[in-house]
Amino acid sequence: MDVLNYDKLDCKLLEMKNVLAVFFLLCFIYGSGQNGLRSLGVEFQQYPTGSIPALRADVHLGVKSSIDIRLGANIFDHRDLGVQPQEEGQGFGFSVGYNRFFKATRSGLNLGVRSDVWFNAVDWINDTDSGTTDITVLQPTLTGGYAFLLCDGHVVIQPGLAFGWEVNVRTEGEPTGEGAIILGGIFLGYRW
Repeated sequence: MDVLNYDKLDCKLLEMKNVLAVFFLLCFIYGSGQNGLRSLGVEFQQYPTGSIPALRADVHLGVKSSIDIRLGANIFDHRDLGVQPQEEGQGFGFSVGYNRFFKATRSGLNLGVRSDVWFNAVDWINDTDSGTTDITVLQPTLTGGYAFLLCDGHVVIQPGLAFGWEVNVRTEGEPTGEGAIILGGIFLGYRW
């Protein structure tokens, strides 16, 4: 295994600070009336080779639509489903999504799109070698869910599914797995 590279870590932390700055700017821009930052919570997604725990904020744009912004971790074990016979790793990243609800209460069925960006380190082993590959993954998905409102509409429980594609847009090292992805997940948040 490689020794932790502090230069890359500093660069990734700087990228995350920029994402947070854009997030708070969006919250201030859309912060008046019924629009603006209206819920915070945690989201967990599971896919066949990994899991994504994340913090999520929803910014309401109108009566039936919202933007969700997530910061999270991607923990995976591709097993023998990747390019190399064994691939496992982790990373962090963010996503931005758009959701359209069919009810003005922003409950019930919703459909949307989301794009994740992950900064992952993949430890791999093949028949002759082993190493670590640093990748940046772009993961666009189509999403669908069903939002349940509890406690006078303040607590949101929203299970959902997402279908999309993982694309390694930057690879430093040997190639690793990418391709179609399906994710199941749940969001638990507080809405005001």
